[in-house]
Amino acid sequence: MDGVINLLKPPGMTSHDCVDAVRRILRTRRVGHTGTLDPGAAGVLVLCVGAATRLSEFLVESDKSYRVELVLGVSTHTGDAYGEVVERREPERDCGRIREVLEGFVGRIRQLPPMVSAVHHEGRRLYELARKGVEVPRTPREVTVYELRVLRCEPPRVLFDITCSKGTYVRQLCHDAGEKLGCGAHAGFMVRTRVGAYTLEEAVTLEELREEVAAGRLDRVLTPGAEALPGIPDVEVAGTLRAAIVHGQPVPLWKVAPHLQVPPRSLVKVLDEDGRLVALGRAEGGKLKPVKVFRSPGS
Repeated sequence: MDGVINLLKPPGMTSHDCVDAVRRILRTRRVGHTGTLDPGAAGVLVLCVGAATRLSEFLVESDKSYRVELVLGVSTHTGDAYGEVVERREPERDCGRIREVLEGFVGRIRQLPPMVSAVHHEGRRLYELARKGVEVPRTPREVTVYELRVLRCEPPRVLFDITCSKGTYVRQLCHDAGEKLGCGAHAGFMVRTRVGAYTLEEAVTLEELREEVAAGRLDRVLTPGAEALPGIPDVEVAGTLRAAIVHGQPVPLWKVAPHLQVPPRSLVKVLDEDGRLVALGRAEGGKLKPVKVFRSPGS
């Protein structure tokens, strides 16, 4: 039971709530997520199961897409509809200006992590401090907005799609857009539509997951580790080459993939004869060097 589940997180549940629910359904503790989704948001939550939990650090790097409703004229302490209203102002009505401000966030930007985020401060999560009414200094972070497209502008509500790098706080972007417009704003709702190669259309609900498991059809919703990182080239190893890889030893790249053309230090999936993920390696200096081994010598 190793692989990745593309879960459709419902609003109102935390990402950890979803992890706990899946642990109960699968009857295993080895379940982890690859990046939190706000409790009030819905959408794609990628979960790793079994040995695939060791893929988390690679999946968490994926870019993400969201559909968001921006509500102008109302600021909340969390930046979304679940927070307390802290200010009301007359909303901006000029759609041309609204589009200009929103589209101005495309590119490399600096964001101040919100106090209700999961960022650590002296060993505590910011949201834990926020619950106690404590506010601490935070350091702005650089993130990238690859695309932002306004779908509908009907002030005070504006619907837009955004694709951004990991670590981007969409709620904070909504807040910042409201401040730039001079009227305040928050995210009325937010749906994560994609995490890397995992899309909303292919996500399964907790109820669907429970039904598939009860019917013995887990393979329908569990993506094997070998397929969990689409787009990364793979090579097959056997015999002494496989033994070397599982012992963490580099092997000559020409022996396992003489025709493989990848940029230096690129990730490569290493599979055995049965198509199972043995390791992730990097092509470097003419060798394939294991960076994460998933199979023991005897497995």
